[in-house]
Amino acid sequence: MSIDRSVAPAGRTAAAAPAAPAQPPARAAAPGFDRLLADRIREAQGAQGLRWSAHAVQRLAQRQIAVTPEVQQRLEGAVERLAAKGGRESLVMVDRMAFVVSVTNRTVITAVDPAGMRDQVFTNIDSAVLS
Repeated sequence: MSIDRSVAPAGRTAAAAPAAPAQPPARAAAPGFDRLLADRIREAQGAQGLRWSAHAVQRLAQRQIAVTPEVQQRLEGAVERLAAKGGRESLVMVDRMAFVVSVTNRTVITAVDPAGMRDQVFTNIDSAVLS
């Protein structure tokens, strides 16, 4: 004689055994959120090029520094190289002009002409590049 365990005593039905939880499909290791965010920000900023702070624009006018398309392109290339090496606040030398650039914000902070270089002290920078 076999016992039917699907029916509980006194007319109650037995609860079905809980199913094993489904395993999520295996995925390849993905980069962390912070890396993805940094990549997206870098891509968006790369499309914008460099920004110029109000202070830098004022110094360009005051010191009569002309930023040609060639100088702009060299600055952008230098910032790309600095970003790849982990630079954050950098001194970029283009010909005989100096620019202090926030690499993380892709913003030129100030500009110095050759005449002002003699007495200039650059502080709070972590890297420099000759472009």
